[in-house]
Amino acid sequence: MAKKKTVTNKKSIAFLEQYLNNASPTGFESEGQKLWLDYIKPYVDDYFVDTYGTVVGVINPKAKYKVVIEAHADEISWFVHYITKDGFIYLRRNGGSDHQIAPSKRVNIHTDKGIVDAVFGWPAIHTRHGGEEKSPKLDNIFLDCGCTTKEEVEKLGVHVGCVVTYKDEFMILNDTFYVGRALDNRVGGFMIAEVARLLKENKKKLPFGLYITNSVQEEVGLRGAQMITERIKPDVAIVTDVCHDTQTPMINKIKQGDLFCGKGPVLTYGPAVQNNLLNLIIDTADKNKIPFQRAAASRATGTDTDAFAYSTGGVASALISLPLRYMHTTVESVHKDDVDNVIKLIYNALLKIKDGHDFRYIK
Repeated sequence: MAKKKTVTNKKSIAFLEQYLNNASPTGFESEGQKLWLDYIKPYVDDYFVDTYGTVVGVINPKAKYKVVIEAHADEISWFVHYITKDGFIYLRRNGGSDHQIAPSKRVNIHTDKGIVDAVFGWPAIHTRHGGEEKSPKLDNIFLDCGCTTKEEVEKLGVHVGCVVTYKDEFMILNDTFYVGRALDNRVGGFMIAEVARLLKENKKKLPFGLYITNSVQEEVGLRGAQMITERIKPDVAIVTDVCHDTQTPMINKIKQGDLFCGKGPVLTYGPAVQNNLLNLIIDTADKNKIPFQRAAASRATGTDTDAFAYSTGGVASALISLPLRYMHTTVESVHKDDVDNVIKLIYNALLKIKDGHDFRYIK
């Protein structure tokens, strides 16, 4: 059987692995952003970085009509909050970190002196009994970095405010799923970078300015997108993020919807999504035989789409999501075919947008 043709290649997957394995916690995204910028530089005409670290590669920077394709670069993490006299470390969330997965995880504490190794400790099963059994909670999970006093911890460079990330690294499961921490949403940054690569390699000339945007601080309230949309002032924004695959155990489809890894990108209906732009994307998928799924949002999508849609007088915005299993864990998983299809959908949708394209309902 012939091997299936993909839009990604060995070089781009090597970049994806390097990019995912590098820590990029909310508020401290700079190292990841440098990697991303180095990758897209050959495919753009210009670039800029804003005050808080959002990176934007630009194709046709002199064009008046502006289209954004966007993902967010930050990953969930922890902050050192309190160091006990015995050298144990308690934490605060930086984004939506899941306390229940923490026990026995290995972590990196990022300090001015470099990385400090630590582990999330947890009492042995032999010492826990019946009614005394406790679940992991924010106030009882802790780090152990091999010290016995607060002074020892501080000599390592650890202090309140140091950021903590998990050590787990990239893998490919059954030659089908990309697995690792922070696919939410550095896989989005990878996909929009691949769109830029394909435009360059296929020598496509766009009739508008394209702003390939990797935003910071999404995990704490869409802050990077809020800032960058004020600077770019785009006419159109196509945002990509992840959503939940709901086929694994313990997920209620009535509440979460019926979405599958491997069945294509997810297109969202909701107040922040501009319907004429959404229809253009659906038409693109149909004409290019790209499979897709549908989801409905309520008041908000919970993604950077909301920040773009309601800024600068209103930006025609749409959301293309990648189904993902085990969100906000260290084994986030996405299907390789879905990654390819998100890239193809964004790429082909851009080719349908005209200079000055008017997405208004009433003209």
